[in-house]
Amino acid sequence: MEENKAFDIIEIDLSGKMDEADFMVIATGSSKTHIKAISDKVILALKGYNISSKIEGNDSCDWVLIDSGDVLLNIFKHEVREFYNLERLWS
Repeated sequence: MEENKAFDIIEIDLSGKMDEADFMVIATGSSKTHIKAISDKVILALKGYNISSKIEGNDSCDWVLIDSGDVLLNIFKHEVREFYNLERLWS
């Protein structure tokens, strides 16, 4: 995601907090177009490693969630990230 200019990227260890995933990655994009580009690149990279994934929110691109099994990737617009504040919720 860094290669695609995502910013404020953080990783949260979910071990022992939820059964569905081990890590959560949260990143911010500068616009809906930027978030769409980041999510498309992530999906392509996952497919290259034969990792199946599910994607939510790719239509509106205010918040895109990519579930790749052990890792949940969240890509937000800045104001949406501030509103949901997942860092505080899961830290």
